Amino acid sequence: FSFIPTASTNPKAALKSKIVAEFRPQSLIDELLLYKRSEDQIELKEKQLSTMRVDVCSTETLKCLKGKAPR
Repeated sequence: FSFIPTASTNPKAALKSKIVAEFRPQSLIDELLLYKRSEDQIELKEKQLSTMRVDVCSTETLKCLKGKAPR
């Protein structure tokens, strides 16, 4: 006779069961897509910055870099 711990006798198992039961993969997928989009934007801006010469004394140039200038 061997004792097999159940969720009711093992708090860790109960917690794991709760986590698995409440897991919603779509929300994780949505968050990962937002993160990926953000990373892509950063990479694009870094590439744009590396290819242009910037006058750091110009407030208009700095506004453009921050994406706040009127277009």
